Amino acid sequence: MNQEDWRLATPQYEQFQPLFEQFLSIKSQSFLDLQPRLRSAIQRFDQLSNLSRVLLVNSPDNAVYRELLISSIREHSLVPSSSPVICAETLDIESLFDHYSVSNSEVSLLVPGLLSQADGGYLVISANLILANPSLWIKLKSALLGQRVQAINSAPKQITQSVVERTFDIKLIVVGDRGQLADLDYLDEDIQSGFCLFGEIEMEMKVETPQSLELYLGYLKWLTFRYQLPQLSIDALPRLLTAGARETEDQEYLPVCVIWHNTILTESAIESNHETISFEHIDQAIDHKAFRENYLPNRAIDDILDGQVIIETEGEQVGQVNGLTVIDVPGHPISYGEPARISCVIHFGDGDISDVERKAELGGNLHAKGMMIMQAFVSSALNLDEPLPYAASVVFEQSYCEVDGDSASLAELCSLVSALSEYPINQQIAVTGAVDQFGRVQAVGGLNEKIEGFYRVCEHQGFTGKQGVVLPKSNLKHLALHKDVVNSIKNNEFHIWSVSNVDEAIPIIMDKPFRGDQEDSVINKIAERIENFERHEHPHGIVDRIKNWFA
Repeated sequence: MNQEDWRLATPQYEQFQPLFEQFLSIKSQSFLDLQPRLRSAIQRFDQLSNLSRVLLVNSPDNAVYRELLISSIREHSLVPSSSPVICAETLDIESLFDHYSVSNSEVSLLVPGLLSQADGGYLVISANLILANPSLWIKLKSALLGQRVQAINSAPKQITQSVVERTFDIKLIVVGDRGQLADLDYLDEDIQSGFCLFGEIEMEMKVETPQSLELYLGYLKWLTFRYQLPQLSIDALPRLLTAGARETEDQEYLPVCVIWHNTILTESAIESNHETISFEHIDQAIDHKAFRENYLPNRAIDDILDGQVIIETEGEQVGQVNGLTVIDVPGHPISYGEPARISCVIHFGDGDISDVERKAELGGNLHAKGMMIMQAFVSSALNLDEPLPYAASVVFEQSYCEVDGDSASLAELCSLVSALSEYPINQQIAVTGAVDQFGRVQAVGGLNEKIEGFYRVCEHQGFTGKQGVVLPKSNLKHLALHKDVVNSIKNNEFHIWSVSNVDEAIPIIMDKPFRGDQEDSVINKIAERIENFERHEHPHGIVDRIKNWFA
């Protein structure tokens, strides 16, 4: 069995220890130093002329990132120093265009708008402001393309014969997330016609070499200086990196989100009394955050412990397996994991496998797809010339909300073959993973939350020393488990098994080979039951049919 070592349950950074010890001497790296694509886009945008007047930047749409963008442009001299860079936090016709007052039929006061302030330079604006004022986009677009724009009379009742109008030499930088940029594309087909360039603020960076880690550590130095945060001690660095790997759900990637770093380091500074931040301070800050946010997850666990929701973590059951789910609740800041009891029963039928969640309109399209793929694999593995003589129903027990995703398809497959073969499943082991039509087990998301949800149930119901989770081997790089789970794995209280295919998963939870020459293999047992059924496929009455079934 592919039982994994505890070191794989969390990122390991021992190989980078010499670099951590050089932290104080590492050169500071700014926000833009970690954004090569954004830097290239801005430089090219500055060099372009004619009709390319708009740069779309995929970024979180908030003032922090707009300010970072503007300061990066100025500090790194990406545009001429004489070019103004103006940020618009509001957008209406009065603020965008010049407006004037009239006295004695003459223009007495001309107040410049945002276009005049940014003339000869750049105007940075939120995509959301354009979407909220679509009528202004037509006028703004005309100004960008060099059309003459009239100033607005602040007092329309006061008339002047003078025409106040002018052209502008201006470029527009629109900042918004992918959804907002997609809405802009829908608003104006010219968005994708070459009228606009595209740039992106990357929220993660790959860290797998000393060179890339040195760049990230330099970025940490820049962050602490810019936001006046305490210095980080050497032992704080691996703890922060582990938290970052947890955030990105990948041991090879770290977040470069300014807001995420600012939040965790500001809370750590409180723990350190604004002195040097150590491992302990970051750990305490993370624990405090978890405490503030764990009321809802704890209530879900309480329902299991009180017996309101049935989850078994000991013994064996035929046709029943512990699956793993991630719960997303609108208005709650985090997702959390929760085990789900998946069951399957079979009866006489024409081979149909009923997805109860789908029929009850509680299953999404991805869940339905996963079920169909799982059924195709089972049919292929059995190598039948005819449909199964049985029908089956698979259900998430005590599930009262929508279920989506294919991450339970391995667990559903296990419950199905257990019901068909009458081999029991070990309830001490939970299962997660998607299955393809060839029986390969594929990666799923939310793995840390899923494992920790089952771990908490096992912890409260009592460890047996044999409990754990079966997961896809390709998911090992996504593990950044809570320290309590890592310690339990280290102490052999809890276990992780990684699998690449169904043939590896079935022996772990059923203690039987899935297929092969052994008489007790799951496939052979199912084939034997089908053969026994077909031998008595013409019973004289319903009573005889029932007797044959339970023979």
